[in-house]
Amino acid sequence: MSSQDQDRPYDVVLFGATSFVGALTAAYLAEHAPDTLRWAIAGRDPDKLRRLRERLAADRPGCADKLPVVRADAADPASLRELAACTRVVASTVGPYLTHGRDLVAACAEAGTDYADLTGEPEFVDLMYVRHDARARETGARLVHACGFDSVPHDLGVYYTVRQLPQDVPLRVDGFVSVKARFSGGTFASALQQFARGPQMLAAARERRRHEPRLADRKAYAPPGAPRYAAEVDAWALPLPTIDPQVVQRSARALPRYGPDFRYRHYAAVRSLPVALGGVAGVTALFAAAQLPPVRRRLSGLLKPGEGPDAAQRAAGRFSVRFVGEGGGQRVFTEVWGGDPGYDETAKILAEASMSLALDDLPATAGQVTPAEAMGDALTARLRGAGVGFRVAARR
Repeated sequence: MSSQDQDRPYDVVLFGATSFVGALTAAYLAEHAPDTLRWAIAGRDPDKLRRLRERLAADRPGCADKLPVVRADAADPASLRELAACTRVVASTVGPYLTHGRDLVAACAEAGTDYADLTGEPEFVDLMYVRHDARARETGARLVHACGFDSVPHDLGVYYTVRQLPQDVPLRVDGFVSVKARFSGGTFASALQQFARGPQMLAAARERRRHEPRLADRKAYAPPGAPRYAAEVDAWALPLPTIDPQVVQRSARALPRYGPDFRYRHYAAVRSLPVALGGVAGVTALFAAAQLPPVRRRLSGLLKPGEGPDAAQRAAGRFSVRFVGEGGGQRVFTEVWGGDPGYDETAKILAEASMSLALDDLPATAGQVTPAEAMGDALTARLRGAGVGFRVAARR
């Protein structure tokens, strides 16, 4: 720990702690953080934060006495700079990040403060790279986006799969995602915003490519796959246009262990063809509706931010990501799995990632980095210890 870190009163501050997933993350930290971790909850309404602290203390006596409350508002850049200056790590649940997250990333990059969030918004991630990667490299800040179900199980799952294959050979990995879960108002709002911003998303991606250094002697790419029946997992495979393959590709660009020529394809795995066709039709209809502002506003009102599935609904949730990796004449089948992906496991992943950044002996990285690049082995070990499964299913 540097002398600058020692001067800061907190190791981790959870920003947006009173949001739906923020409260779950706070509960996880209250239950699992070591006594030595100096952490606090932050948001714009101190009264709500204190009520959250009281709820946490009802199940965990003593929590109310030692859990500090920090006021910070996404609309108040000065408060965000104060927040970044008082802690070693900020974990943010305040989305949509394109609307509410820009100034906090800027503050962390400037202060040399590590940052983790739950974004699945490619435009936001690309804009933050262009604007803040260089400064974060100068100050030593690690800016780690997508530290929830987007995209840790996929990023670390591919990292885990690659490590089962030979080194220094071309590698091919396909990921097949199966999910049973409900989503919250915040997630729905983020999805609608992304669907409505196709041109801006493409423009941000082009701008990022102009700033990113080119790989001189390696290749890493993540093309969209074609819909197909995948006999290797006995399911219909539908390409998933999420941020996950982009994150995997960036890990592969950063880490030589992925070999000289790496390719990743990302799919939803659906057992039934009618269900697969229905899912495609539903997403297409939602995308079309999001292009019309009056319809988009009406849809946004169906689920309000802060609303989400109850404990019983979350208990019924689960996810599995199966990977098929090939290279050097070998083929390996791996799997990452867990419970409710959108909330219980996402809260767990964000909490463990923030503790990993604060406490673990990690590789020397800075700037905008992926979960696998920043915390690969350490975060995998943490998640396995917390009940997220990683296994080799078969080798051929």
